[in-house]
Amino acid sequence: MDPKCEGKMCCTFICSKGTLDGVYPSLVLALNARRLGHEVSLFYTFMGINVVRKGFMAKLKFYPHGFLGAIPGMPDLATSMMEKQIEEANIPSIEEIFEMAQLEGVKTYACRMTLDMMKIPEDELLEGVEIMNAEQYLKLAGTCGINMFT
Repeated sequence: MDPKCEGKMCCTFICSKGTLDGVYPSLVLALNARRLGHEVSLFYTFMGINVVRKGFMAKLKFYPHGFLGAIPGMPDLATSMMEKQIEEANIPSIEEIFEMAQLEGVKTYACRMTLDMMKIPEDELLEGVEIMNAEQYLKLAGTCGINMFT
């Protein structure tokens, strides 16, 4: 892993939420930044780590804020509604955007501390996902013009 972006603008996006509304922003921004010619890295940490675990991406849900999210069955209903809106708007699924991002050169990293803390074995990660610790991320972010926490 080369933490320098060799003259190109570099962007990093941190995803710490394993929810539909937590994942879409980082993926959409990363893919578009890459299409603009930037070097782009996605860093998945805490609950966002589930995005890069085998079999978890399709299970992401939308949890309404406030008391609505605590009502039994509401996350499932809200997720269905959001997925219908996404489909009607012709927006690709998380899985499709993630695949496009990887194919187009977005680098994807899982947080070492999160893997250790949650006792997630490395072989549970999706193909192409590398592991990075906080120090490595900070060195990379220090060379970037855009660092966003979504």
